[in-house]
Amino acid sequence: MKTWLTLLALLAGPALADDASLITTLQATPLQPVQLKPNPRTPGAPWLEVGVRSQQLALYDERGVPVRQYVVSTASKGVGERVNSYQTPRGWHKVCERIGDGIERDTIIYRRQITPWKYTPQLHAEYPNKDWILTRILWLCGQEPGVNQGGDVDSYDRAIYLHGAGDHVAFGTPTSRGCVRMRGDDIIDLYDITANGIDVFINENL
Repeated sequence: MKTWLTLLALLAGPALADDASLITTLQATPLQPVQLKPNPRTPGAPWLEVGVRSQQLALYDERGVPVRQYVVSTASKGVGERVNSYQTPRGWHKVCERIGDGIERDTIIYRRQITPWKYTPQLHAEYPNKDWILTRILWLCGQEPGVNQGGDVDSYDRAIYLHGAGDHVAFGTPTSRGCVRMRGDDIIDLYDITANGIDVFINENL
């Protein structure tokens, strides 16, 4: 079944030959309403949901309409909240800091500092085990005390980010050391259209 988003993408594509073709296409395209998913933590606010099983990140607007979906990469060691576990923490977070305003795609960010260096495939080949943090950082704060906030389960202290990563990453499969990796163009887009403080839910069952 086609959704309204699919239809809009169709209509935004190359022009059809004539109006008759458009009518035929529309008649052959059954529609189903977009499934709304309002923010269950802060009603009326936009939010992000990271699916660990699906390796997808979705942005929902204030009504719960899905407006973006990105392929991501979470931790290769699965989910978990403990410090030094190198796992992706579950549950509710907020974006509490943003790093990388206006810098070029693939700029290397080291210890949260913008560097003058750029990631390249050749550089990665020289340092294949380096966990490259590139382009933008959306730094997450856990919002559930004892789960992902405080003590040895604090996502902020663990430096859990949504961040850009290099083209060598097998997006769509878990490869990171705890963070949520995104393609360079995707993290720029997400950074530009969201605000600090947006809710983020990391869902191990989605």
